[in-house]
Amino acid sequence: MGMLIDGKWHSDEEIPVDEEGRLQRPSSVFRNWVTADGAAGPEGEGGFRAEPGRYHLYIARACPWAHRAAIFRELKGLQAMIGLSVTHWLMAEDGWTFREAPGVVADEVNGVDCLWQLYAKSDPGYTGRVTVPVLWDKRTGRIVSNESADIIRMFNSAFDGVGAAAGDYYPAELRGRIDEVNRRVYDNLNNGVYRAGFARSQDAYDEAAEAVFETLDWLEEMLSGQRYLCGETLTEADWRLFTTLLRFDAVYHGHFKCNLRRLVDYPALWSYTRELYQHSGVEGTVDFDHIKRHYYESHRHINPTGIVPKGPVLDLDRAGDRWL
Repeated sequence: MGMLIDGKWHSDEEIPVDEEGRLQRPSSVFRNWVTADGAAGPEGEGGFRAEPGRYHLYIARACPWAHRAAIFRELKGLQAMIGLSVTHWLMAEDGWTFREAPGVVADEVNGVDCLWQLYAKSDPGYTGRVTVPVLWDKRTGRIVSNESADIIRMFNSAFDGVGAAAGDYYPAELRGRIDEVNRRVYDNLNNGVYRAGFARSQDAYDEAAEAVFETLDWLEEMLSGQRYLCGETLTEADWRLFTTLLRFDAVYHGHFKCNLRRLVDYPALWSYTRELYQHSGVEGTVDFDHIKRHYYESHRHINPTGIVPKGPVLDLDRAGDRWL
């Protein structure tokens, strides 16, 4: 995977696991916030005011965390306000790069070839992982945030006063429920599939896989009786879940050994996933070629040959049938 140590790139760093073989996901380091008036957000420094044209978003189409940010950029109509660069799908010795290929959008703001160069530009002494998404401030030449959960909340409301589209995906009256659902879904499903796929012991894998399917069962029961995770209102909790569900049968079922059941074996969840995929603006954020090629070609410790499977065929354009 690689990482920066004191601002220098090291390509031989391995995925971090504990003594029992359980994945240890490092926390995001850059946690500043864009706010409507430039005041400090829940964490970090102030001075990042919501202004059209000031910020640039770096994503990988393959990454579910970056996918959240890309979806919120569409939902809130921020395409003209916030620029976009898209990495190559392969994460190898140089990490995420902008090597020319279909679907890659080069970095026209800083002109870097590798994402780690962006991190080093922001903080020449940075030590840590180099991840997507990244929200960049063109005015100060710094990373605002590399935490997807924070970025989607910035996009949700910070730009409302300067022309963002209507819609609140974190309404005050539902925040307690949204946060509760997010915690369980993140621990056991969003991150749970990675804990299963990157496990280095049978016990670590069993623990993670069991939590994945217990959570899917819980979600299936919930969505059999209501339209969205927090009732009849579409919220950020749904979009945070969606990017994992979208990748489940294509990648996590086989590549990460989460193969007890497929997503298509859950009628309510599968219909719900199709409904969200068909939401205005979302389909254009999805690139299954990038998704599949990233996982199967990048994770050679799991898939040594780098061969990308042909299937499965996913009929995401068929209408959801829960609420017809």
